[in-house]
Amino acid sequence: MLSRIAESLYWIGRLVERAEDTARLLDVHVSVLLEDTSAVEADMCRQVIAALGVADPSDAPPTTQRLLEIAAYDPASAICGALATARENARTVREVISSEMWEALNTTRNALPAQRNRARRAGPHEFFSFVKQRTALVSGLADTTMSRDEGWYFLVLGRSLERVDMTVRILSLGRAVGDTQAASVALLRSCGAFEAYLRTYRGTVATRQAAEFLLLDRLFPRSVFSALSEAEQALRHLTPRSAGRTGTAEPGLIALGRARTSLEFADSASTVSDLPAQLGRLQRACVDTADAISERFFDRQGTITWVTGR
Repeated sequence: MLSRIAESLYWIGRLVERAEDTARLLDVHVSVLLEDTSAVEADMCRQVIAALGVADPSDAPPTTQRLLEIAAYDPASAICGALATARENARTVREVISSEMWEALNTTRNALPAQRNRARRAGPHEFFSFVKQRTALVSGLADTTMSRDEGWYFLVLGRSLERVDMTVRILSLGRAVGDTQAASVALLRSCGAFEAYLRTYRGTVATRQAAEFLLLDRLFPRSVFSALSEAEQALRHLTPRSAGRTGTAEPGLIALGRARTSLEFADSASTVSDLPAQLGRLQRACVDTADAISERFFDRQGTITWVTGR
């Protein structure tokens, strides 16, 4: 497979997942501000901005509307910008994705301006619902209309790696907000995990158990452990000859394997009690894996510059 095609599919997976996870997080954030009269808007917005890693050029105290503009509505944001870029990547690889998948991405991108204008007038909930439904449609079509070849594994690799990163960011935000039951409910809802958590623990929401569920659960697909396992499996399919008699030399597999085993064989109590350090290690593993994938599979050339003759 051409590295150009592989890179486009990888980024389609990442960008679609980024848009969905950001929509979930912002939807819950707006709901919490409406329901909790004691919440300080500027502080909560500042924490969300820090968790998402977006840049706010304004020096004024952040507001919910300002947060929505830079994180959702702006053409370069984690929602509108990500979906537009995913559509552009899909346009360049139409020969390896299904027509239904292309139509879903193209229709979604084309509908964003109207959805964005409606959200500015009537509130963002319908906009976030639209994003969640359309990204779920794209992911579902990728799983049901693409052959399980290298292209599909690159898409899954990008999607899984982005899911690890976004879940870690949301867990970091949960720690910043506090250890109350309401904060834990918001944390679970931000990951689409609230109902799954209740079915698993069959009781009230507890902070430690919520973090444990999102980090370590083997059956919930948005948990960090589950996403790491899926990313590792996809990368193994893409590097079938990487394993030797003494292990593997693939830096990406090494980073993913170490991160996965640190969760798989760790004591849950100690993992949750040492959560900040664990989240930092997981984010570093995401960065290391992404760098290794880029160097291993994607064409990288130095900048061409003019030089004077001698």
